[in-house]
Amino acid sequence: MLRRKPAVRSRTAAALLGAVSLALALTGCSTVDTTSPASARSHAEDDTPVTGVDCRKAKCIALTFDAGPGKYTPRLLDVLKEEKVPATFFLLGRKHIDRYPDTVRRIAEEGHELANHTWTHPRLTEVKSERIRDELNRTQDAIEKLTGKRPVLMRPPQGRTDDTVSKVCRELGLAQVLWSTTAKDYSTNDSAVIEERTLKQADRDGIILLHDIYPGTVPAVPGIITELKKRGYTFVTVPQLLAPATPEPGKVYKP
Repeated sequence: MLRRKPAVRSRTAAALLGAVSLALALTGCSTVDTTSPASARSHAEDDTPVTGVDCRKAKCIALTFDAGPGKYTPRLLDVLKEEKVPATFFLLGRKHIDRYPDTVRRIAEEGHELANHTWTHPRLTEVKSERIRDELNRTQDAIEKLTGKRPVLMRPPQGRTDDTVSKVCRELGLAQVLWSTTAKDYSTNDSAVIEERTLKQADRDGIILLHDIYPGTVPAVPGIITELKKRGYTFVTVPQLLAPATPEPGKVYKP
């Protein structure tokens, strides 16, 4: 019995390590250095002008949506337009950008920030740099073809990034954006739960991660917006959250 304990402890430790690694990925944690929005702003020149909302003074928060567009995105855009709320969309290439080109154009036309979420959603830390480059470039090209503008932001799938991913992003002119709030809407279609989880985690300079591809998410958005406005928040895109700093290619931003 005594001789077995080290093996049991070893298996337990391995299981805990695996659980922690998964949790880190799903919460947007990274093994590389990250920069908060407040830190990015503090390193900008004090007299640098800001167009629109100045998050050095306002209580700002950013809504972001991953892995779209999809069939629910037009309804989401209706809500955002009605509420006068800008958002940042991290778009997925295969079966999304290529299936919903009109929605991609609409996102751009209505003043939202378009960003890159790769072409096929691989774990970028598990593929070679050539694959990372191809995944990002294909999505960059597709968005530029539809909107005339090349994104400056990307979000690594599952928040998984490392020095190799950062190097490729730096070469391609892409800053990486993680998050501080996740409702884990991939795990539930209960809109009330999604709303509750989001509001519980929301904080100043926060970046909210949601997905516009799940049926329970878009119905939760009006309640999230209404309550956060009551709490005094101003909604901004990710670049607005960082301003007067500008997103630096390769750098990882996380509240």
